[in-house]
Amino acid sequence: MFEKQAPRTPYGSALVILDLIYHATVRNLRKSHGNAVMGLLMNMLQTVIFVAAFFFMFQILGMKRSAVRGDFMLYIMTGIFLFMTHIKAMGAVVGAEGPTSAMMKHAPMNTIVSIVSSALSALYIQVLSMVLVLLIYHLAFTPITIYNPVGAMGMVLLAWFSGVAVGMVFLAAKPWAPDAVTVVSNVYSRANMFASGKMFLANNVRSHILVFFTWNPLFHIIDQARGFTFINYNPHHSSVEYPVYVSLTLVMIGLMGEFFTRKQVSLSWSAKR
Repeated sequence: MFEKQAPRTPYGSALVILDLIYHATVRNLRKSHGNAVMGLLMNMLQTVIFVAAFFFMFQILGMKRSAVRGDFMLYIMTGIFLFMTHIKAMGAVVGAEGPTSAMMKHAPMNTIVSIVSSALSALYIQVLSMVLVLLIYHLAFTPITIYNPVGAMGMVLLAWFSGVAVGMVFLAAKPWAPDAVTVVSNVYSRANMFASGKMFLANNVRSHILVFFTWNPLFHIIDQARGFTFINYNPHHSSVEYPVYVSLTLVMIGLMGEFFTRKQVSLSWSAKR
């Protein structure tokens, strides 16, 4: 308690922060489920249920012919994987421990470490689930080929980063209006079930309908991911730059909001959350 703090070099301070982020990430992973394997299996099961539901919906509605030429299940999984990565990242950041949390009383813990660890834990579990689902499908059902794996993985990371960016804006506003932010974040998640464009190809949609989706960074990310995944699909109505710029802007807004909120923090806020 009364231990003298020895001065650290910038390199030593960076190592301490990275070590703290690592342990906080592990804590976040273990917090959702006591058994790490069961937590992973539950996340995989959720992904498989989503894929199966959309597969049967496409079959029943006769939308299969509107999909890209190639593996139909891989077409569905590209949309589901990126949608879940985005939404899970957003939810993890919104649920990160704020300045009034008891964990913030333990130096050198701070809100940035909490945000980063929550985001990394969401990325870890989603990427691991995605790889295992693809591996099982590849080995048990039919071999799959991804045209540009590096580009496709880049879109997964961009979906995660954009989810973190949206989550940071919600997190900064949460102490001021916790109920309103919870409702808005839930509405955003539900709206992306359709607005993300995972059920159709942007090239097959008419321009007067396309304007209802092009505002959404996740729509661009999913469409570009399908261009990297399938050799015979070339996206014409989406770009990689748009979600990057939007995400960077939201991150800056979220950081400024979080900094301002931290300066105004009050212990009475924790009673409202």
